[in-house]
Amino acid sequence: MKTRRAEQNYRQRVACVVAAIVADPMAEHRLEDLARLAHFSPFHFHRVYSSIAGETVATTVRRVRLALATRLLQEGRQSITQVAMATGYDSPQAFTRAFGQFTGQSPRDFQQQMQSIALDGGAVAVSPVRIIERPAQQVRALRHQGPPSTIPHTQRLLRVHAGERAVSQWLGISSGDPEDPEDFRYYAAAASIAPWPVDADIGMLEIPAGRYALHCLAGPYARINAAINTLYARWLPGSGYEPDDRPVLEHYLNSPRKVSQAELRTDLLIPIRAAH
Repeated sequence: MKTRRAEQNYRQRVACVVAAIVADPMAEHRLEDLARLAHFSPFHFHRVYSSIAGETVATTVRRVRLALATRLLQEGRQSITQVAMATGYDSPQAFTRAFGQFTGQSPRDFQQQMQSIALDGGAVAVSPVRIIERPAQQVRALRHQGPPSTIPHTQRLLRVHAGERAVSQWLGISSGDPEDPEDFRYYAAAASIAPWPVDADIGMLEIPAGRYALHCLAGPYARINAAINTLYARWLPGSGYEPDDRPVLEHYLNSPRKVSQAELRTDLLIPIRAAH
């Protein structure tokens, strides 16, 4: 119990650092300043941070800045050169290389993919959106604590809890605005009929039955938020549907431990109902 409390304390302190980076991605973010924010010695901070976040501080800063770039590209109000400059890159070429390493595709291809999620004369041109009915489902769920940027750590913790038990689906369940910490809720979830040991952190959660718009996203998880925003902004208004009061689902079809970032596939499920 004492070990768990200590780990939770460390996670909360690291989450404060990630929140500071997310709040101002373009700040300098010196290691000693972040260590002071988390109340760690600068000498040990980088090791503690890496063990909790699963990546270095520099990687987090780069990832958050490139996540900002995906949002700017998805909005489509700035050129690729302008987005490169806005996210701290000296040239479009350097930005394109970094963006390709982060998402598995060029900024232009990413922008075109986001723009393709739209109805054109009643048909979807490139990225299909299917309407499905999903039955109610009970899952084992771990509540995420901290900013969205640390969600991968919560997913890793759930996999540790699962151990060798059979899991038929790995899911993300979210509601609210990811930009508002008071409003956003996310659970890492596993569909499993195998018995799990009693654990205070793992609860049973019911996903209600209902209708969903399903879009299969190809590529890194870093694209998920931009793709969901695009579905709401571009696809939904002309679809004949409106959002329903159920969580958004992410069904992770494969794992970055087994395939490359470009080969990742995630079903994004937006809860919908017929428009009035």
